[in-house]
Amino acid sequence: MPKAQQRFILYERVQYSQAEMIQRSRDFYHFMDKRRTVRNFSDQPVPLEVIENILLAASSAPSGAHKQPWTFCVVGQPGLKRKIREAAEKEEYQNYHGRMSDEWLADLATFGTDWHKPFLETAPYLIIVFKKAYDLVDGEKKKNYYVNESVGLATGFLLAAIHNAGLASLTHTPSPMNFLQEILERPENERPFLLIPVGYPAEEAQVPDISRKELREVMVLYE
Repeated sequence: MPKAQQRFILYERVQYSQAEMIQRSRDFYHFMDKRRTVRNFSDQPVPLEVIENILLAASSAPSGAHKQPWTFCVVGQPGLKRKIREAAEKEEYQNYHGRMSDEWLADLATFGTDWHKPFLETAPYLIIVFKKAYDLVDGEKKKNYYVNESVGLATGFLLAAIHNAGLASLTHTPSPMNFLQEILERPENERPFLLIPVGYPAEEAQVPDISRKELREVMVLYE
């Protein structure tokens, strides 16, 4: 049976002068350029409403056929955070002691990281992003499209929203991540995509003194 035609509404335009566009785009770049990965978090509480608003912003991302193939699991319970840390460190220990190549370990060494992940308990919230390989509707599988691309876009929105709220984050990918599906008892159609601690940076938090690629290195203009 064919689906009903999607209803359309008039697009609400947001329009600026050229001068405003240039200024706003420059201001946003400078704001986002201050976003950094943080590994030292404060345990200062964060209002749950802030997390909810951040996830609403993330969910405004585009997705294949508007399937929105993501689930955001928000973990604030200390016991559950401890379980996640223990399982993550178990996998990370294996990564740092045999799974990772020498080249990979050398690249990580400059940032001073290792298999210890205390931030998984310290940060007030963990947001675990799950991707839905397919939807389950009344027990029937429904196809999703461009799942990795869609969830990647939503995660980008999520990181920008976290920064916009004045909070810090870390994109953590313990591999393999199947333990997250088990600990959080997620259904068979969901797969862990990313683990993101969210909170205020610790007072003594430091970040590497790095630079980003220049525009000429990332942009190719055809005009």
